[in-house]
Amino acid sequence: MRYGPAVRRRKLGAELRRLRDLAGLTSGEAAHRVGWHQSKISRLETGHSGAKSADVVRLLDVYGVADPELRALLEALCGGGAEDPEGSRRGWWYAYRDLLPPAYRDFISLEAEAARARSLETTVVPGLLQTAGYARAVTRAALPELPASQVEALVEVRIARQSVLRGARPLRLHVVLDEAVLRRAVGGREVMAGQLRHLLTMGELGQVRLQVLPFSRGMPIGITGPFIIFSFPRISDLDVVVLDHLTSSLYLERKEDLRMYASAFETLCANALPYEDSLHFIAAIGEGA
Repeated sequence: MRYGPAVRRRKLGAELRRLRDLAGLTSGEAAHRVGWHQSKISRLETGHSGAKSADVVRLLDVYGVADPELRALLEALCGGGAEDPEGSRRGWWYAYRDLLPPAYRDFISLEAEAARARSLETTVVPGLLQTAGYARAVTRAALPELPASQVEALVEVRIARQSVLRGARPLRLHVVLDEAVLRRAVGGREVMAGQLRHLLTMGELGQVRLQVLPFSRGMPIGITGPFIIFSFPRISDLDVVVLDHLTSSLYLERKEDLRMYASAFETLCANALPYEDSLHFIAAIGEGA
């Protein structure tokens, strides 16, 4: 288990090494072309040093990488898209950098660049599908000492994150919701009724797939906590599992971990209600909310 920034450094380094090999360059030759010492190339490729967005851009130029999608993804992995003041681009969350802890900024940047997300939710509706009222109630419950102004700022961030579900290349989101998520009256009756209606609306989007795991199906596997698997365009080796904890998130990057969680998700989907039945199930709960 590693924290997000370390995972990103390792994955970025491995991809930079692969691109250097494809360009037919040794680490010494690459260093000479960008005017660095060879040790800097080595530290970047092993993940021992972080990379600035500008450094990644220079290496990609030297390696002849022209694909804009790949360049954008690798810049995001170095963190420059969100935080590097010298970076070529900044994510929308840069404006909230003083409020958001590094782990959350890291999570948002990965979410923004992912092509696909598979998630099990056992406690609350996932952030990408929350209404403002529901997000406000969750934030107040999790951070009761936070001033109202900061609560509202975090709600703004939660809603802004949902932009990944729209646009030219939206995130493909597949969520398995435990029935408890739908039964838990977060924020009171009115807020929860609105949230259930919103789930039905979001479930109609082609890029969003919802499945409900009802109480009657039990828990088919040993995983009892929520998780999310991010997959990235064209580079399967960048996939990562994120486990949320009270004060931090843990990232799993080993291939065996990815296989285990991917298999677990398939099992959950097989045991959950089919898509159409899940929407009917949500609607029925909403009618009684």
